[in-house]
Amino acid sequence: MTMKNKAERELPDRQLEFVQAHRRRHHQVTLFRFLLFAGFLILWEVSANLRWIDSFFFSSPSRVVKCFLSLCADGSLFLHTGITLLETVVSFFLVFLFSLLSATLLWYSDKLSEILEPYLVILNSLPKSALAPLFIVWLGTGTTTIVVAGVSVALFGSVISFYTGFKQVDPEKITLIYTLGGHKRDAFTKVVLPGSVPIMLSTTKVNIGLALVGVIIGEFLAARRGLGYLIIYGSQVFQLDKVITSILLLCLIAFGFYKGIQYTEHQIRIKLKM
Repeated sequence: MTMKNKAERELPDRQLEFVQAHRRRHHQVTLFRFLLFAGFLILWEVSANLRWIDSFFFSSPSRVVKCFLSLCADGSLFLHTGITLLETVVSFFLVFLFSLLSATLLWYSDKLSEILEPYLVILNSLPKSALAPLFIVWLGTGTTTIVVAGVSVALFGSVISFYTGFKQVDPEKITLIYTLGGHKRDAFTKVVLPGSVPIMLSTTKVNIGLALVGVIIGEFLAARRGLGYLIIYGSQVFQLDKVITSILLLCLIAFGFYKGIQYTEHQIRIKLKM
């Protein structure tokens, strides 16, 4: 038996060992994450019960569960959560659409990109919470103002990231399109846009979190519904169980959005490899 045949026979076993090791590592990471979270909850509950911390100000897992069940019973939890989810999803898709269109225009026109680039950097650096009062004056209170606040937080950074991704595509591939008789539109649709998918996906992961942050900022100032409003209302009347419950729900929403985009990214990468 030659060395080549022996290596071919051993290859499946090595692959199996690699897959098993990868699964064990994944299970270990998941287990440690769960233990860390469970340990935090236990320490939090014990600290409240033993009065190491004041449960009125810091709440406790048991109080949060009671508050959660109370909000579920009167239906207000579903209303506030649904409103925040809707506003975040709308803001996210508007950010993606405007970013893609704006970055495309900047890529098509070098002169336009040179003119607008300093303004994009300045607007991206501007604290968006400073714009929220202006949005209220211009647009009034309501869903429109909140969605605009969500868009403003993520938009300018997203445009810069998309445009940067477009410019980093291999120029030799673009030159090849022109050499074969293609036009700028062909270069964009066949080379630039497909080649920028990884950067667009990574930017999208950030955008969903930023959109949620912007929506909460808007709800702090211009809402009568939503988790942001629930946080402000709870802090004003010193119902801090509501505040902490709303914050934990926001953490779950952010995690759900992230996992959803991660799954979508995985599926898109699979299709691109096929």
